[in-house]
Amino acid sequence: MTEKTRLFVKITRESLPQVKDKYPFIYLERGRLEIDDSSLKWLDADGHVVRLPVATINTLLLGPGTSVTHEAIKVASAANCAVCWVGEDSLLFYAAGYLPTATTRNFKWQMELACNQKTALEVARRFFAFRFPDMDLAGKSLNEMMGMEGLRVRGLYQQKAEQYGVGWKGRKFTPGKFELADTTNQIITSTNAALYGILCSAIHAMGYSPHVGFIHSGSPLPFVYDLADLYKEYLCIDLAFSLTRELAGIYNKHTVSAQFRQRVLEINLLDQVAKDIKRLLGAKHVGCAGE
Repeated sequence: MTEKTRLFVKITRESLPQVKDKYPFIYLERGRLEIDDSSLKWLDADGHVVRLPVATINTLLLGPGTSVTHEAIKVASAANCAVCWVGEDSLLFYAAGYLPTATTRNFKWQMELACNQKTALEVARRFFAFRFPDMDLAGKSLNEMMGMEGLRVRGLYQQKAEQYGVGWKGRKFTPGKFELADTTNQIITSTNAALYGILCSAIHAMGYSPHVGFIHSGSPLPFVYDLADLYKEYLCIDLAFSLTRELAGIYNKHTVSAQFRQRVLEINLLDQVAKDIKRLLGAKHVGCAGE
């Protein structure tokens, strides 16, 4: 995999953030994170050593092949730098370490909005306005907007099937039985999971909670699912139908992963998510966790 096709590039001395910046997150893989004179030091698999300005970093994303010492976690915590454990390029999200001293401003604002019925509905309307920019949603209930969205997505599936000449019998996903679905459904399922991983990492890095949503409920990661619906059309649905035709109906995880990653880079998803959250949650949005 070339550097140009990576969502997160390999960390080097030259790519480190400047002290004047507050960097949202740095992705690390295949190496060891330890301390050196009470500062963090990264030793990669090729023997290179990079000292990390942990006080200027909001979140460390630890990818495959990463080991970390107990002291390194203590130093990161003292510097108010969160730690997340993720899959390659953060396409899967596994766990997050919470800081006892981290700012809760963004999380508090998210909770204030979500716990007030009026403001929660206003935020939900802003979410739906992304998909219905020419429609007046004032006065629409959450159930009405969800019904509109359901019709839109079903129509979108059919439109893409006709556009790419792919047979379509509807969205089907059975947990634990991935291989039983048709190729289009397999691609949608796998790219959805990858999108959830990226968004979960980004949400944690910005100091919000993936567990507090405005549209979805009764699921582990409602805020992730709320945001994911903004990007699925291009990143997941259109990709699935176009690749089904390209792959002649035979699922290939390497091709799917490469094409998905390329689209994420094309739309600069990580930057877009930060802008969209600010727009969706309103003027009190503040910076990343730890700022």
